[in-house]
Amino acid sequence: MKSTSNNYECISCNFIDFHSRMMTASSGHRRGDAPMHSMTTTLAAIADIANGPFNIRPVARPKAGTGEVLIRVHVSGTNPLDTKIHAGEAAHARRPLPAVLGMDVAGVIEDVGPGVTGFAAGDEVYGLIGGVGSLPGTQAQDVIADARLLAHKPTNLTMREAAVLPLVTITAWEGLIDRAAIRPGDKVLVQGGAGGVGHVAVQIALARGARVFATAFVADHDYLLGLGAVPIDATRDVADYVAEHTEGRGFDVVYDTGGGAMLDASFQAVRRFGHVVSCLGWGAHALAPLSFKQATYSGVFTLHTLLADEGRAHYGEILGAVAKMAERGQLLPRLDPRQFTMDQIDAAYDAVTGRNGAQRAQGKIAINIA
Repeated sequence: MKSTSNNYECISCNFIDFHSRMMTASSGHRRGDAPMHSMTTTLAAIADIANGPFNIRPVARPKAGTGEVLIRVHVSGTNPLDTKIHAGEAAHARRPLPAVLGMDVAGVIEDVGPGVTGFAAGDEVYGLIGGVGSLPGTQAQDVIADARLLAHKPTNLTMREAAVLPLVTITAWEGLIDRAAIRPGDKVLVQGGAGGVGHVAVQIALARGARVFATAFVADHDYLLGLGAVPIDATRDVADYVAEHTEGRGFDVVYDTGGGAMLDASFQAVRRFGHVVSCLGWGAHALAPLSFKQATYSGVFTLHTLLADEGRAHYGEILGAVAKMAERGQLLPRLDPRQFTMDQIDAAYDAVTGRNGAQRAQGKIAINIA
């Protein structure tokens, strides 16, 4: 039976309950111990059907090919996109079920394939490596990754903190640095500044010397103040806060992280000759407010690099730069304190979405694998 992706081969269709294993004479594995790690098999959480439960199954342990490394996964970072793929609502991710999900990872390199430089067995790394297209997901004990997508983990961050950074950080960086080319002194508005992409965008902009403003609900204003941004009530009229904070001229750069009405508001908030960036600009929008200001717009589609195998080395470069930022104390992820393990992935996804009575995440959700 073939696996959930081209990189795994299913060994058994018997579901595994981590907490029901009894000690055996050969393994010494006891009830409640961490799952065994074999040289030939590994465990993966497989989403068989849309919105169905994740099933833990043994699969063939992958091997690093040319340009690849084998990673022992410590933590899998979770994103709203993962939950949409799980729900069968993300055709753009090209990830049909059944599949092993998970895009972000932090772990330790176990083996290095031919042609890989800059990494060695034992290195702690993090990256946005898969879970879309045919790339293997990170909700497994072991995963292979294109080494170009990786960087060494920031030395001052835990595995949990590092694992939740890659997707949101690359998305924020591409918008602010690669597209808008923010400069010291720019007035930057981050729409949705306390969210996943937003809170990283705020910190990147501050590190670049920008004057940063961020829309958010009042409950998140203290958090944004702590980062060094000026919070703006997300329910306020655009013209009001543009008048208050820019004397009516508008912001130099506006990063929209929500799409829809938030993107329309961004067109209103930008200054003449300014720049609007969006990572969710997928709807139909009137361009007149932007055109009348002779402003420009850029979209960010982070998955393209993974799906098209185009420019992957740049993602590793971004994460390398971000690691240095973190080590200088300029970036820290907002991490939800709840702990989820591999056999609690369903609960972790509920925490991301707020479904099934779960408290919605107050920060990024990390899943402990190792």
